[in-house]
Amino acid sequence: MAVRLAKAGNLIYDEELFGRERVFKDRSDAGLRLAEACSAVLGHADMVYAIPRGGVPVAVPVARALKAELDLLLCRKLLIPWNREAGFGAVSPDGHVFVDDEFARMLGLSRRAVEEAVREQLEEMERRNKALRSGRPYPDSLEGLRVVLVDDGIAAGYTMSAALRFVRARRASEAIIAVPTGSLGSVLRLARACDLLICLNVRPGPFFAVADAYERWRDLTDEDVLRALGAE
Repeated sequence: MAVRLAKAGNLIYDEELFGRERVFKDRSDAGLRLAEACSAVLGHADMVYAIPRGGVPVAVPVARALKAELDLLLCRKLLIPWNREAGFGAVSPDGHVFVDDEFARMLGLSRRAVEEAVREQLEEMERRNKALRSGRPYPDSLEGLRVVLVDDGIAAGYTMSAALRFVRARRASEAIIAVPTGSLGSVLRLARACDLLICLNVRPGPFFAVADAYERWRDLTDEDVLRALGAE
């Protein structure tokens, strides 16, 4: 299916997919369609950062289409202790922590609970860096580079916000976000913070789940990520 792109400010989306669910077969299908859109809009990029795990099979065809280097950006959502699918902030590989303080207070999270959530994700990022990136450090500078951040979707947007701050801090000349699906409110907020945001399937409404954009959905493993990278 060809994408039919529309533009609203810094946001580019597929008007045929607006508000719809189950529009992608799986992450691979979403990646191919996102790659088509990115190629049409951007032409090229220097670096594509995939946010693992779900962003990796999406990012592989995007990087290929843009003739860009592909790497993983290990940002992690801070998980609510009693709801491990939801978060209240995020951490990035340089140790920067963002906490949605208002939401954390509403949840009744103690300072200790927040600190434990941060420690858990810092440890997980270290583990994943060894398992998925051979422990390589990130570059100190991205100056002069067009960088595209890719995930399988944007819900609250905490993880993508952390990723965007990470590349901005390294002075990327352009910081672009590209995702198959996203919540309207989060997408509009992030579009104001980046140079361009490409989101094919934008969905409004009070309830949003990334998985609802996909016919087939499952949590990925480290092995899935390495397999996808091996097919690059």
